[in-house]
Amino acid sequence: MKRGILTGLGAVVLAAATAVTVVAPASAAQRLPLSGFGDIAVDSAHQRVFISGGASSNGIVVTDFSGRVRATVANQPGADGLQLSADGTRLYVALSAGDGISVLDTTTLAETTRYPTGAGTCPTHLARTGEVVWFGYGCVDGNWSGKIGRLDPAAAQPVQGEQQGAARFQRAPLLASSEAATGPLVAGQLALSQSSVQVYTVSGGALTAGATTDAVGAGLTDLDVTPDGATLFSAAGSRDRVEAFATADLARRGAYATRPRPTAVALSPNATHVATGALTTDSNDVLVYEVGGATPVRTFALDSGETVQPRGLAWSEDRRTLFVVTRHDNDAEPRLEIGRRPID
Repeated sequence: MKRGILTGLGAVVLAAATAVTVVAPASAAQRLPLSGFGDIAVDSAHQRVFISGGASSNGIVVTDFSGRVRATVANQPGADGLQLSADGTRLYVALSAGDGISVLDTTTLAETTRYPTGAGTCPTHLARTGEVVWFGYGCVDGNWSGKIGRLDPAAAQPVQGEQQGAARFQRAPLLASSEAATGPLVAGQLALSQSSVQVYTVSGGALTAGATTDAVGAGLTDLDVTPDGATLFSAAGSRDRVEAFATADLARRGAYATRPRPTAVALSPNATHVATGALTTDSNDVLVYEVGGATPVRTFALDSGETVQPRGLAWSEDRRTLFVVTRHDNDAEPRLEIGRRPID
């Protein structure tokens, strides 16, 4: 699962054997004091949302569930990928401009530990299996320097690099996992003219390569994996839909129409629904489907000029709220829109 809608308005007309889509406006977008966007993580226990600013920023913004900024955690150079610990007491932060992974206490927001990953590593994306945090790293785009590292806080040597085996990644690979100790972990090539994904199983803290495919299309932007690890969901810019694949052999397992250039996909915590976003200024930018459903059960209209950012969707644990990170036209400063009751 990933790191971690909009108030439902309007009448619902019931018809036998007919799916009904409810169209609702999003909340007013809240501007975030960041120079860009990296990742989003939802801490339901403390009713907090963590949003990082990416490689060009040195901080993390913390909001409440209404989208109001409550704190900013500074001195987090290039804060990018975010990942909560299994018990939710710690937030791991990939420091893509700091060659390290920091650990924040989710109660006090204080940094408790910082793990160096080595000079010139640029850790960027995070995923967790059990208590082990995996990080996609690699500083230079275009020279196939991307690799996968492992952070095991309980190990004598917590950080180990080059865990990807024979797979090659042009840049720091995007990671997604089921969060079970055995995975799977999925690594994706980002933003290539023909992107690909590599599935790994996890055993004894080591990765074993399984199925791989380039069927996800070009311009991969987001991945998510079901809690049981059986199904992978992908969003890629060359498609007009989010697609699902079996992780065992990457056979197709469905498709969910979006708008052109899908940018984000997020499964609900119990994996019954999937939220999708696209890089479009059409009036209906966030669609929520029942997994296996033919039509969306919710369609949310964002503010005019707002587009969903890559990896910019996250659910609350109770499935009553979807958080949407957007950008307005060419403004680099991200915004947060809040929605409620995506599922009746």
